[in-house]
Amino acid sequence: MSVLIEPKLITGNSNLPLAKKIATRMSLHRGQPVGLIDTRVERFNDGEIFVEVYENVRGEDMFIIQSTSNPANDNLMELLIMSDALRRSSAARITAVIPYFGYARQDRRTKARTPISAKLVANLLTEAGIERILTVDLHAAQIQGFFDIPVDNLYAAPVFALDVLHHFKDMSDVTIISPDVGGVARARELAKRIGADLAIVDKRRNKPGEVSEMTVIGNVKGRRCIIVDDICDTAGTLCKAAETLMGEGAIEVHSYITHGVLSGPAIERISNSVMKHLVITDSIEVSPEAAACKKIRTVPLAPMLAQATLNIANGTSVSSLFDEDTLGPLYQGTY
Repeated sequence: MSVLIEPKLITGNSNLPLAKKIATRMSLHRGQPVGLIDTRVERFNDGEIFVEVYENVRGEDMFIIQSTSNPANDNLMELLIMSDALRRSSAARITAVIPYFGYARQDRRTKARTPISAKLVANLLTEAGIERILTVDLHAAQIQGFFDIPVDNLYAAPVFALDVLHHFKDMSDVTIISPDVGGVARARELAKRIGADLAIVDKRRNKPGEVSEMTVIGNVKGRRCIIVDDICDTAGTLCKAAETLMGEGAIEVHSYITHGVLSGPAIERISNSVMKHLVITDSIEVSPEAAACKKIRTVPLAPMLAQATLNIANGTSVSSLFDEDTLGPLYQGTY
């Protein structure tokens, strides 16, 4: 007689609120409590990270919930050390649930003598004993190929589609905007889901982080524009794109961004921008400043990540979560 192995959750310090929400959601789905493994994750005086797992994990199906967001290096090391601790404690399988995958923007050599850091991180995760990755909106889809283990890359587009349809109602005057040529596929996906038009903001940079010129490709006059992207860091490009769209005759501009890095002057820029709203997910823990900003709203990832975790544990399809018909019931009562 085979024994059913229950999934067990463990988390570091990167996004404890999200980890708790995932555990709560899994408890509701299963009809029995799913808690976070009692763990000590602390730092010595010299900054070294130490992990101690207080519960028996021998033969267990373990899921580490840890975004590698700021401070990226500390959170990455926590993830690696937790994995090593679980592997040495004879866990049956270790899956890393990484809602925000740091270093993903370093996915290729843009100049001579530069690293491909995303590949290095992939090697580190595999060597630490992680056997599967679950993440959301990788900056570059080809990063999945850096791994020799399964990588499930979920998309925020179905969740955003539910949110847009709930808040905008009439799609006849809505246009989805890609803030650069590289993000067209992501924007097209959301546009297709909600039945909206598509336009592109072409940007030219003089140097990293500084946009010199923007051109709108497509008609946005008299339209409600929704900018779609995966990462909002300092919000400079986002706010300039909003200004450009308003200058081209847009009625209003909103933004849907998966990962709200929001570093440096980002929140101040967003507060002072012509954008009406910025919608982000909680893949990165939302700072008090971001939570207090009236223009920033958060949609939860816990319903989707909890179901994906259960699907992986049960050996069922994760790709079913790419469909808003599947996600709709999971997000019932969220709005």
